[in-house]
Amino acid sequence: MIAFTLSPRLVKGAIVAIDPTTNRVDRTIVFQYNPETLSRTLQVQAIEESGARSEVFRLKGAPTETIRLEIEIDATDRLATGENTAVNLGIYPQLAALETLIYPDVERVSKNMENAAKGVLEIIPTEAPMTLLVWGKKRVLPVRLTDFSINEEAYDVNLNPIRAKVSLSLRVLNYDDLPWGQRGSKLFLTHHREKQNLAKQGQISLAEATTVFQVNIPNL
Repeated sequence: MIAFTLSPRLVKGAIVAIDPTTNRVDRTIVFQYNPETLSRTLQVQAIEESGARSEVFRLKGAPTETIRLEIEIDATDRLATGENTAVNLGIYPQLAALETLIYPDVERVSKNMENAAKGVLEIIPTEAPMTLLVWGKKRVLPVRLTDFSINEEAYDVNLNPIRAKVSLSLRVLNYDDLPWGQRGSKLFLTHHREKQNLAKQGQISLAEATTVFQVNIPNL
């Protein structure tokens, strides 16, 4: 007898890093547990207040969006099964995968330091991987990590962290921030187009709109 479940399959959120040189996925950091909440702040990009009155409703571009979320990392289950990495390192690898998103590549740093020691004046800053926040099918967004805090809550006998909460603040990068030909710019345009389509699906009917205008908006 085969048992069937009506529970939907859980989709995991993730952060994906794409190598800026090869344009290939460098690493995928899947959330062990999806955050219970996700906070979003959108700042309108309108013209300056000193602009002409006739321009007051014009927008300079997409809003500046900031996403804040808190993820949990816990090695308890893997320790219970005796997983080698968890036993020897706790959650260090998971934390390192997140932290190195805001570190320059160590090989490029070494090369720049060697060039500086040789008297090379022009040192090119290292380019971080393009980071994507994947939050379901409707949100695949290029982001920049702007704030990162870690609260380690438990350790094993070797002081390896085995449980932690990580708070992330992400600035969504839109087509005004990125080169037009870059994948991230096109991903945001797709997100913008999808959002506009969703907005149309949520519009009220003509009859409802007529009622709103009659009740709430005075004659001019």
